[in-house]
Amino acid sequence: MLTGGVDPLQLVEEFDSPIYVYDTAIIKRQFKRMKSAFGVKQFKINYACKALTNINILKLLRELGSGIDCVSIQEVQLAIHAGFKPHDIMFTPNGVSLEEIELALGYGVRINIDNISILEQMGHAHPNVPVGIRINPHVFAGGNAKISVGHIDSKFGISIHQMPHVLKVIEATGQTIDGIHMHTGSDILDSDVFLYAAEILLNVARDFKDLTYVDFGSGFKVPYKQNDISTDVEDFGEKITARFNEFCEKYGRDLTLIFEPGKYLVSESGYFLVKVNVVKSTPASLFAGIDSGMNHLIRPMFYDSYHRIENISQPNGRPRIYTVVGYICETDTFGVNRKISEIREGDILCFHNAGAYCFSMASNYNSRFRPAEVMVHEGEAYLIRKRETMDDLMRNQVEVKILEKATI
Repeated sequence: MLTGGVDPLQLVEEFDSPIYVYDTAIIKRQFKRMKSAFGVKQFKINYACKALTNINILKLLRELGSGIDCVSIQEVQLAIHAGFKPHDIMFTPNGVSLEEIELALGYGVRINIDNISILEQMGHAHPNVPVGIRINPHVFAGGNAKISVGHIDSKFGISIHQMPHVLKVIEATGQTIDGIHMHTGSDILDSDVFLYAAEILLNVARDFKDLTYVDFGSGFKVPYKQNDISTDVEDFGEKITARFNEFCEKYGRDLTLIFEPGKYLVSESGYFLVKVNVVKSTPASLFAGIDSGMNHLIRPMFYDSYHRIENISQPNGRPRIYTVVGYICETDTFGVNRKISEIREGDILCFHNAGAYCFSMASNYNSRFRPAEVMVHEGEAYLIRKRETMDDLMRNQVEVKILEKATI
């Protein structure tokens, strides 16, 4: 049963498989836990919506009091559609053109800039628009190299060693820097590593006299396995609160402390429900082949991420060792040598931690349809995205009539 008291097998019966299911009670729990962990005078959570952009999830987080962190103009437009006010939208893109940033400016949202070239262009074109800057603290933090974005070889942010150049640009253009930002990576477990990076950011912040916020990004680790370890948000919040309050006192006024969690808020709320198409035995392995693949859930292949897999049709069955694979014409393996209750063809498997970077990274590879999404809220299940059809695959294709006359 989900937290909302809904039987996932009934959801498959009603909406078919595969489907993504999101439990709003877990999102609320995570938001409230994080909000209560920090004791600064001005604190703001900006949901990093790239994790999951379904408009209903955005509206839920807006109602909880969250702001929103966007990395593309399309995410900004989704945030506006979901009812976020422009001052609650932070646009922190990477490697985009001035034209895209100017589109965001048209909505009146707040801007973080992560390279000197665009900072100069903004200074010349819009010297009266306050902006934030994203700093690269050169700290390797995160679960693995693919999700560590604050190290010296990262494309993200302006190097701390380039601060003299940044200050010259600001002086020459007359720009106002109203915020300073960093994001070191995801799945950070060691709070001391994060605190070390935060210290670097605060040292840089002292060079800017017009700040209104300091944004520490996010990267909190959530549990993926039973009895898994995760970030101790309360302990982390206590340490950051003490240091940030000390900084504000020396800075001369209270600034807003911002975090931008994505995975932390929605990962555990998500469940991916799939049907077993075939059970296949080979001399080396026992495979469970499902009605999904890397087109729907690419994280295990892309990040080597772990998703706990449970047979919810036979939860008390005899445990056996399976390799769970998809139906894509690639090696799309979700789990190798997993102990799962005995699987029969037609059983429903549940992938846990499927709320973040799962549907949002889905594709139509092999011309497969993307799945439906369902939201469980206060004991009721709501369809929040229809399953795709052949019309969706064909919608933007343009058939060139001249090819009908072609001969071989």
